[in-house]
Amino acid sequence: MSGIRIERLQRLDQETLERLIKIYMRGYEGMREYGGEGESYAKRYLRWCWNKAKDGFFVARVGDEIAGFIVCDNDWYSKYEGRTVGAVHEFVVDRRFQGHGIGHMLMEKCLEYLGKHNDRVELWVGERNEKAIKFYEGYGFKKVGQSGIWVRMVKDLRRGNNEKPPGDS
Repeated sequence: MSGIRIERLQRLDQETLERLIKIYMRGYEGMREYGGEGESYAKRYLRWCWNKAKDGFFVARVGDEIAGFIVCDNDWYSKYEGRTVGAVHEFVVDRRFQGHGIGHMLMEKCLEYLGKHNDRVELWVGERNEKAIKFYEGYGFKKVGQSGIWVRMVKDLRRGNNEKPPGDS
């Protein structure tokens, strides 16, 4: 698929919000327990995401159509870490556009953005969302905990203190 662009969302107008809600709802088909209580929830949640992390709200466009989005927060206080970390609040690629590398492009943009501000990123993913868990593991995220139906995953963006630089013995 050619013509894919990843860009920061410039404004959340009604038309854009409606498109994001459709993508969000389709993304959770078959896994409703992770997608909230329907469109009114999605609308409130996506507005919260916009207000919390508009500088890290990225969309994938194919032509003029939004094919997916990721919300990357560079200023998230993690009660599990006891400090501010980067966070991925939401990440969905419209099913019609999956399999074309769009998810990878969005994740790479997110990690590049968060890496400018943070040394660690956390996200939560539904325990039954095996496809997403494998995707995140492919980017070096590790499962570190669980709360109910949600699995907490983290990724260190910089080499940890215990790791030696390449070539050191």
